[in-house]
Amino acid sequence: MESRFADLEIGLSRRDDGSYAVDLRYSPPDSAADIRLAGSEPALATFDLSALRALAPDSAAYGQALGAALFASPALRQAFAQARASAASLDVALRLRLLLGPGAGELHALRWETLRDPEAGQPLLTDERLLFSRYLAAGDWRPLRLRPQGELRALVAVAAPSDLARFGLAPIDAAAELARARAALGSTPLTTLADPGQASLGAIIDGLRDGADILYLVCHGAMARGAPTLWLEGDAGATAHTSGAELAQRIRELEQRPRLVLLASCESAGDGAGDALSALGPLLAEAGVPAVIAMQGKVTMETLAAFTPAFFRELARDGQIDRAMAVARGAVRARPDSWMPTLFMRLRAGRIWYVPGFADEKQGFERWPAIVRSVSRGQATPVIGATLSERTLGSPSALAMRWAERYRFPLAPHERDELQEVAQYLMVNQAPSFPREEIADEIRDALARRFAADLAEGAEQADVYDLLAAVGEIQRERDPHDPYKVLAAQPFPIYVTTGYHSLLSEALRAAGKEPMVEFCRWTPDLEKISSIYDEEPRYLPTPARPLVFHLFGILAEPDSLVLAEDDYFDFLMRVARVPDLIPLAVREALADTALLLLGYRIDGWDFRVLYRSLLQQEGRSRRSKYANIAGQVAPDEDDFLLPERARRYFERYFDASDISIFWGSVEDFTRELLAQLAAAPAAPPAERAAVRRR
Repeated sequence: MESRFADLEIGLSRRDDGSYAVDLRYSPPDSAADIRLAGSEPALATFDLSALRALAPDSAAYGQALGAALFASPALRQAFAQARASAASLDVALRLRLLLGPGAGELHALRWETLRDPEAGQPLLTDERLLFSRYLAAGDWRPLRLRPQGELRALVAVAAPSDLARFGLAPIDAAAELARARAALGSTPLTTLADPGQASLGAIIDGLRDGADILYLVCHGAMARGAPTLWLEGDAGATAHTSGAELAQRIRELEQRPRLVLLASCESAGDGAGDALSALGPLLAEAGVPAVIAMQGKVTMETLAAFTPAFFRELARDGQIDRAMAVARGAVRARPDSWMPTLFMRLRAGRIWYVPGFADEKQGFERWPAIVRSVSRGQATPVIGATLSERTLGSPSALAMRWAERYRFPLAPHERDELQEVAQYLMVNQAPSFPREEIADEIRDALARRFAADLAEGAEQADVYDLLAAVGEIQRERDPHDPYKVLAAQPFPIYVTTGYHSLLSEALRAAGKEPMVEFCRWTPDLEKISSIYDEEPRYLPTPARPLVFHLFGILAEPDSLVLAEDDYFDFLMRVARVPDLIPLAVREALADTALLLLGYRIDGWDFRVLYRSLLQQEGRSRRSKYANIAGQVAPDEDDFLLPERARRYFERYFDASDISIFWGSVEDFTRELLAQLAAAPAAPPAERAAVRRR
């Protein structure tokens, strides 16, 4: 059962007179509409920073004064009470996001986590029905790909330089700090950097690049010229002063950033360490880290010992990071420093992981036998999209971002990660053939960069098909659940793919098969190129000699690539007019076998065109007899403002086509498919022979 929330955003923006405009925007559950609660014009608030500093030793008095200043306007107090009452009447939690706008960054220094109810005077942020975060919009437009719960990994870095005494700092007990981190993270798989010389900036970035989802960093810190500085380690174990801005920039440059960074004060931290860590929080959030937890002061070890295990225990329940913060803060509410842990977040939905599976668990469980039966008998057709190869080639959105930066894409920032839009710009601004020819170089560079440690020197100059063959072999050897390896092992006679590369064909060859590679000749010029049917007119696809049909072209024929917006439109019109551009065997397979749709964003251009051009046309009535058509989509926090509503919409959209949506990554699906195949009883020998004769 998915949790539902109401949203209240409190926005603060600085005015010229030193006051701040306060804007309250409320969204009920399952609605994208923002309701401005306090009238058409923002109310005003003024914060007496000197008076608040004087109250710092008394967190209760501080929180009361801060609440009174924020809600000084009667209209704001009434609006805040109205939002809480609305959420309570709907029996949902209220997600409260504090958004400090341009010019109001100095307000991050205030202890918002001490905030008290302006009317009742009770603490606000230890209530599990009120989920608080400091919300920051990232300057990074790349979408956030959520990960399945079971795959989360943590990197624990404890920086304990050998020469801290030279700077007047107490030594750090790395073993004790590591033990605390292990206790906090529970069963989460760990990589540790705690031995002398390990916790360097380079090693931390390498650990994150290797796929760590959580960074748990323990170190000394201080403010230098108003900016945070960290005492990390050099290779020899001595201090390496590292600016917070440099750490943030290095994380920003990663292709996959960590989902959560926890900046933990060490037991020997000085009074200034909290200021440095809390100032680093916004830098990391603005660099694209979805959630950052930092300590605002010298938090006691007793508080951390209770707070962090409670936080990770609750996070493991549903992945809702602000809810876990509320529970953990409630666990230490009696302690005077309970307000110190601070959450900086850029997640609108608040979740950092998901549980893979079919939308309807009961339906998914009931349909697995039918899926397994079709797959094991070769009576299914995989239809493979671009995200199947993301682990190897990187994502299309990352390629679009690189092109947008390199060629100065001038359109809206949110369009910079849409490959078809950036490619359209390049076709107009450069030449129609430019992005089609450029993409092979991009794939070669991506492979050489991502697999530099595994490939021979000079790989960036190699033929792209040779590189794809080498890297595909590496991936299959390392991962028993490699999707191409799993698919190639099945007795499918036909594979349909919208990818441009040869990873599938290479996997089939490695499985001892002889794939016949074809592509759609969707323009008149392409029809001049001979096909397998010209050379072998009576060719019929079989599991031993399967047909691999590239619907949107192949790298070897750049003009065949369906890449830009206009290409997709032209493809749709051409295929609608000339159905024979799709081989008869492919059309029959799409109409009269179970379909496994793998590796698609179902709101993406490739899937929408595929669905409109083929899946809605070919044998819809015959396909309805297959109850085992499974669609797969990886959840994406940034794609939908209302993920659950979008999920229900897509389920209804595909209901007429009898497509059961599997929500999760391709790896999730293939892992579950392998488990189901292994658990299924073998088909009787006679039945298997009959299948082979057909």
